[in-house]
Amino acid sequence: MAAVPVYRWRLAPDGLATRRQLRARGLRPGGQDVAAQVERPRRRRGPLVAYLYWIEQAKPVRPMTPAKWAALAKANAARRICPACRRDAGYVIPAELGTCVSCAYPEDEQRAA
Repeated sequence: MAAVPVYRWRLAPDGLATRRQLRARGLRPGGQDVAAQVERPRRRRGPLVAYLYWIEQAKPVRPMTPAKWAALAKANAARRICPACRRDAGYVIPAELGTCVSCAYPEDEQRAA
């Protein structure tokens, strides 16, 4: 791979964008190689690096299919079901607890009753 040009933070030429900037415009890199990179210096660590892509060569984002929407809904529903009591908690269960708040702290539930 040939060396890509490196620009300092906020000094990249027009016509180049990061993945996030492309996504905000409804675009994706679409298989193109990295055109350049931007480096943001930091004090005690190495620089932050962002890869840049040509906006003209970017392609539109693929639309979500009904099957993808269904899979996403199923995955989000699974994150709401408590593995201990098998109820829908009504919120995404915190990973650090692993169960709904009622199952994680049953003594608080008894005090409230």
